[in-house]
Amino acid sequence: MKIKGRVWVFGDEINTDLIFPHSAFRVSPEEQIKLVFSDNRPGWSSLVEKGDILIAGKNFGTGSSRPGAVLLKRLGLACLVADSINGLFYRNSISYGFPALQCPGVSSMFEEGDTAEIDMLEGTVTNLRTGETRKGSGLSQSMADIIAAGGIEELLIKEGYMDK
Repeated sequence: MKIKGRVWVFGDEINTDLIFPHSAFRVSPEEQIKLVFSDNRPGWSSLVEKGDILIAGKNFGTGSSRPGAVLLKRLGLACLVADSINGLFYRNSISYGFPALQCPGVSSMFEEGDTAEIDMLEGTVTNLRTGETRKGSGLSQSMADIIAAGGIEELLIKEGYMDK
């Protein structure tokens, strides 16, 4: 699982209320993605292109269990790489089929607009502008299988454990 894309940089302690604001609860999925980060970066979602990468600081996804990972996936982001990811958000990301990687120090490696190359299984992150590389915690094969299937529910259907 190798991913290459343009980078967006966010700071520390980005909570689920910022990712999935309250105003997005009762609107269509199409409208929800327009509201991602609208409280702290209005209009950002309209700038994101399919395959872009979100780089963040410490404790990304802290807060409630709002399904922010599914909105990031619907928005077209290829993956999330952060210094650290809140445990619940990390589990939700994998369960929804959205690749997420923890790599301490990654947020200091990039400026917005840089291009990152990420090997999700090895856990390596490279800034193609500077050549700097760091190694984080790669995904297990089980996690990679869930992501490749599109999420845990899709994997369970594929393997015959659930009906569509």
